[in-house]
Amino acid sequence: MVETRFSKFLQKLGFSGADHQYEPLEIGELETLFDEQYELKPIDKEKAVVALTPKEASKCSKAELAKIFYVDLQKGLSEFSVTQRRLVHGWNELVTTKSEPVWKKYLEQFKNPLILLLLASALVSIITKNYEDAVSIIMAVMIVVSVAFIQEYRSEKSLEELTKLVPPECNCIRDGKLQHLFARDLVPGDIVTLSVGDRIPADIRLTEVTDLQVDESSFTGETEPCSKTDMQLTGEGDITSLRNIVFMGTLVQYGNAQGVVIGTGEHSQFGEVFKMMRAEETPKTPLQKSMDSLGKQLTLFSFCIIGIIIFIGWLQGKPLLSMFTIGVSLAVAAIPEGLPIVVMITLVLGVLRMAKKQVIVKKLPIVETLGCCNVICSDKTGTLTANEMTVTQLLTSDGLHAEVSGVGYNGQGTVCLLPSKVVIKDFSNISVGKLVEAGCVANNAVIGKHTMVGQPTEAALIALAMKMNLSDIKDSYVRKKEIPFSSEKKWMAVQCTPKDEEQEDIYFMKGAFEEVIHYCTTYNNGGIPLPLTPQQKSSWQQEEKKMGFLGLRVLALASGPELDQMTFLGLVGLIDPPRVGVKDAVRVLAESGVCVKMITGDAMETAFAIGRSIGLCTKRANTMSGEEVENMEQSQLAEHIKKISVFYRTSPKHKLKIIKALQDSGAIVAMTGDGVNDAVALKAADIGIAMGQMGTDVSKEAANMILVDDDFSAIINAVEEGKGIFHNIKNFVRFQLSTSISALSLIALSTLCNLPNPLNAMQILWINIIMDGLPAQSLGVEPVDKDILRQPPRKIKAMILNRALILKILLSASVIVSGTFFIFWKEIPEDRTSTPRTTTMTFTCFVFFDLFNALTCRSQTKLIFQMGFFQNHMFLYSVLGSIVGQLAVIYMPPLQKVFQTTELQVLDLMFLVSLTSSVFILSELLKLCEQVCCTSKNSQIHLADV
Repeated sequence: MVETRFSKFLQKLGFSGADHQYEPLEIGELETLFDEQYELKPIDKEKAVVALTPKEASKCSKAELAKIFYVDLQKGLSEFSVTQRRLVHGWNELVTTKSEPVWKKYLEQFKNPLILLLLASALVSIITKNYEDAVSIIMAVMIVVSVAFIQEYRSEKSLEELTKLVPPECNCIRDGKLQHLFARDLVPGDIVTLSVGDRIPADIRLTEVTDLQVDESSFTGETEPCSKTDMQLTGEGDITSLRNIVFMGTLVQYGNAQGVVIGTGEHSQFGEVFKMMRAEETPKTPLQKSMDSLGKQLTLFSFCIIGIIIFIGWLQGKPLLSMFTIGVSLAVAAIPEGLPIVVMITLVLGVLRMAKKQVIVKKLPIVETLGCCNVICSDKTGTLTANEMTVTQLLTSDGLHAEVSGVGYNGQGTVCLLPSKVVIKDFSNISVGKLVEAGCVANNAVIGKHTMVGQPTEAALIALAMKMNLSDIKDSYVRKKEIPFSSEKKWMAVQCTPKDEEQEDIYFMKGAFEEVIHYCTTYNNGGIPLPLTPQQKSSWQQEEKKMGFLGLRVLALASGPELDQMTFLGLVGLIDPPRVGVKDAVRVLAESGVCVKMITGDAMETAFAIGRSIGLCTKRANTMSGEEVENMEQSQLAEHIKKISVFYRTSPKHKLKIIKALQDSGAIVAMTGDGVNDAVALKAADIGIAMGQMGTDVSKEAANMILVDDDFSAIINAVEEGKGIFHNIKNFVRFQLSTSISALSLIALSTLCNLPNPLNAMQILWINIIMDGLPAQSLGVEPVDKDILRQPPRKIKAMILNRALILKILLSASVIVSGTFFIFWKEIPEDRTSTPRTTTMTFTCFVFFDLFNALTCRSQTKLIFQMGFFQNHMFLYSVLGSIVGQLAVIYMPPLQKVFQTTELQVLDLMFLVSLTSSVFILSELLKLCEQVCCTSKNSQIHLADV
């Protein structure tokens, strides 16, 4: 009987070894189970104690908590109980899984299809005794793999950094004594005391509270500190509404408290985020997918070459083995071993350019991923806003409206009367001056040069006084008494005596309008107190509702000789306003095809107000709550999510579900955030972006990118850079493949026509140096075209080698092969024997074709004159160096012997330049035609719209 009931008890609480499955606990049934007449041995009793979920614990009375955790709420646990519970629950810490050894992580870099293809090429080169090619290919692979490994090794520290937020020490009552312990020593049932400045060491159900306020902004997104209580809760609600629970990692801002530990380590809410983050894998970037696809395409291309060569050789009756050797050699030569290096250099240079713009990129491919990002999900508090409460509106008791500019805890900004826009300083307007004075005196915040101590709301009132040169008004009074704020009465007041005048004591009060107005018998009218009327109360109440509708937090202020004889002074509207430049950034991103969505834990009114002020939404139909997200199926959410711009009252699970739904709908998602509650979404997104100054360690480590100055508008530069990088990679691929195909085709054509080889081994090596060397790699550092930002994000399935690029490659290759083969045919003697002049003319012709081809490959769409001839200095120097090198090979006797060349006449060079420039002229004409056709098409669309 006892065993059956005890099993039922365990089942209800959800205890199942290391993995807890929680189920709501019915209080009545709990009483019945504990009142049964059975006893457990002390060790069994300790092992029966299980962690409670916050929702379950919030509904328990203090007596029920004592029974569930077998603890005396005044004396705490015994050392014996602590030892036994630790055997079940472990230490209060977040333990990461054992990481793979470094050598294994290094070897994983070789899984890239393009790397495997290059290694296969190196192997074939060794078999065919082309050792120079093998060495160059292996060196290229090692450079690429090593750089990628170093980047990956530095960035995968998310879970280790997460443990740093668990505080190292706490105050705990054990055996009736207050002890100072390491936080990792806590177990469920421990009694913990909390005071101002403490970071909460575990999930705790409060049992004693004195004016406790906790900063949960990093966890819930709420800017304002949350008032806590020790009362038992009965209603249903989300985790942000559990006012008798404090969560691991949050901060005590005011008051003190005592409570029972209900969850430690991975069984805390913080631990839930940890487990979600550990389970989440960083998705593969679009560039990585494109490079994988390119590797497969080149592999197929290589096999096709081998097959064609063998088949034609078989038709001609040549030995299959020799034809196979030739085919494999040509296929290896066709593979652009310089491609991974150029991609790496392009990405590294992109990262360095971003660093100059105060954006740190932790993973190289992420730079390019921004080029195809079409949705940016952003946290509100600390990201779109500065997480600094600011007064934006004033309403005096005699009906004057004033507007306040400036953001943050400083004196930058002005107070202007509306509608005249007259700037107010000191007591130039007595009604506004008295209102600001009350807010400054009834205040405990202190603003330093770079710091703020106190509550955000009070700091905002000090900043308001600084803007009116009234911040020193507080020194005119001597405080005699303070009546602190409490969540029950919703106001605070101070009793002061003026320093320089022999006047009676005066009270200053601030708080919720409906509470403050009860203490007021008069209102201020230009410095004269007049009796209050019901009509005036109703009018102010309407104004308060209007401010609340705008998402403002409204405070009422009053002063008077006695608490029951106060004079109403007016209303102050505060909000955590958008950062400077955010509205413009949202507009620019929208124009470039990037949709911005806000995801916040804040209330709907505040979220909607911020969303409307930065241009995200205009009507409430564009908003959705976390509860609605939770109740929707994933497929249903993916359908509706495109219409929603603002998500409010969201938890980390909701944020993750939103990210997944967007990805399911085909979007490339960037997520920006700064808190613990953003960490899972940051890791799950295609691009995680953290704030450098306000961001927690968790968010920074979970992210791929960090905005050093917390400047949201820096994302525009990052998107621009990402789009430019992909275009540069395409430019390089076009150049290198057109060159390699031309070289292959020239050799294959001469072989099939039973002609001598048009190029010797050293000449082919020189061409390879140009193809994979500086002229090619300088295409990867082409400055970002400013017009690229206006282009929509590239599609995720868009391949590097698309149809348009393949056609351009084949066109350039056809011109190069035709022109070079024409020179070879023209210069070859009648006996079809190769002479130094023949190979020199052919060789020089091919090199000049290559350089003109590189010039036109600088852009796929813009003419050389539109780009600017001297924009890419590295390209100019590398081309100039190649020309000087080619002339040296032709005219310097030592090099003539090595390359088997001979001197050419000036007319020969002029003829070759005029011929080889045809590839440049033809490509530029093609671009011009595309521009004309595109302009014509856009004009027709515009006329159709009109």
